Amino acid sequence: MTMFHRICKFTRRGWVLSFTLGTALLLSSCSGLKTTPIEEPEEPVSIITGKTGGISLSDLGSNETSSDNSLPVNALLWRAALDIASFVPLDDVDTFGGSIVTEWHQPKATPNQRLKLTMFVVGRELRSDAITVRAYIQNRLGTEWVDAGRDEALGRKLEDLVLTRARELRVAVTAETVN
Repeated sequence: MTMFHRICKFTRRGWVLSFTLGTALLLSSCSGLKTTPIEEPEEPVSIITGKTGGISLSDLGSNETSSDNSLPVNALLWRAALDIASFVPLDDVDTFGGSIVTEWHQPKATPNQRLKLTMFVVGRELRSDAITVRAYIQNRLGTEWVDAGRDEALGRKLEDLVLTRARELRVAVTAETVN
């Protein structure tokens, strides 16, 4: 065996031995690490509204479909709120957040006053505390619109209308399933 063959044989053994020892050291140094699994909340929470519902960021790239395709709010209240707000042009509708915001509306009966509504459907059950309506009023002073605050009485009347419409929708759905 020539000197060249002996060096190559030694170099191959040395390389294999070095690689094996290096891998063993690397793996043994990792065995002391303690990891705790990251727990995700049961339902995704919106970073904007703080409400639960919607999809999590980790689900955006996945091809899996969710088994729960329902609305995060009561469907009857949601539909009823859209029906009641339909007399005013809609500005923003957030199904997962449960909010409906209208544009400013100027009724023909009161040309110096305009109205803006915000409706929040906050529950999955058909209950009176699952809907909140806020009616904002502005009055015209010359060519300017000035905030007059919220009209609490109108907000409560609209909440009652939404609840009544939701009950009507529930009766209609129940009648369809019976027949």
